[in-house]
Amino acid sequence: MKKTIRAILNGKKAGNPELRDAIMKMRDKGVDVQVRVTWESQDMPRLVKEAVDEGIERIVVAGGDGTVNEAASAIIQIEEEKRPELAIIPLGTANDFATAIQVPASIKASLSLAVEGQSALVDCVKANDRYFINVATAGFGAEVTAETPVELKNFLGGGAYTLTGVVKALGFKPYDGTITIEGGAYQGEMLLGAFCNGRLAGGGQELASKAMINDGLMDLTLVRPFLPHELPKVIEEINNPSEKGEFVKHTRASWLEIDFPNPLPLNLDGEPYHSRTIRFDVQPKSIRLVLPQDCPCLTS
Repeated sequence: MKKTIRAILNGKKAGNPELRDAIMKMRDKGVDVQVRVTWESQDMPRLVKEAVDEGIERIVVAGGDGTVNEAASAIIQIEEEKRPELAIIPLGTANDFATAIQVPASIKASLSLAVEGQSALVDCVKANDRYFINVATAGFGAEVTAETPVELKNFLGGGAYTLTGVVKALGFKPYDGTITIEGGAYQGEMLLGAFCNGRLAGGGQELASKAMINDGLMDLTLVRPFLPHELPKVIEEINNPSEKGEFVKHTRASWLEIDFPNPLPLNLDGEPYHSRTIRFDVQPKSIRLVLPQDCPCLTS
């Protein structure tokens, strides 16, 4: 039986010569790779629904973290028994999610995995009426993107000694509010919040080195404001995160509620989102994701 794959390409990447060549060669091998292209924001849900209605069982998306988010958000809103498998060809600026789950960086290799690889059930996270599959960041962390100055990225990589000067120079201010999980509530000022299903964000910065994408939990890290003389302690806690940290608190949770007097800047898989209150709920094992055999982000 001829294998059929529906490829949905980010419109900005559709003209990539290497991608076109890889698809043509896959067709020459007898794989029916059907191509669709997104043009605007509502195209992905429409194209995913069309694929489902036409009986397509595996969708491969070509793009960055935003494209993967669009696809996962569309798939999870399909009836569970009809949801197609999802595969990724990483063609974005950062490709944080694909990098963490070790999807090959090359177009040829990632397309081969998309066609031949096995899928596993993984988690997605609902955030109010939105979804993310990789990482949500809040406050100061919501400013961290692929275009962020290296000094800010270095903070998340452990170079916290740069943070005080950068925060002062760029005018970052802590946010005050309440974050509630199963184990209790955190109330007070927050500089950075990272709510991780995946491990990487901001162009390769490791926010949750032990996060698993099928454990039903988010890895949570909160960073409180600190003074210059407290930097050594902050660096120590970043490198050794725990629930009892004075400045850096790390834990895991299946749900989370945020309530802040002022709208908190959020970033869901790289896409900005502002809300005063937000509820995160892990949707356990809700998406079938095509993964390499040695994916490090799966629990056994």
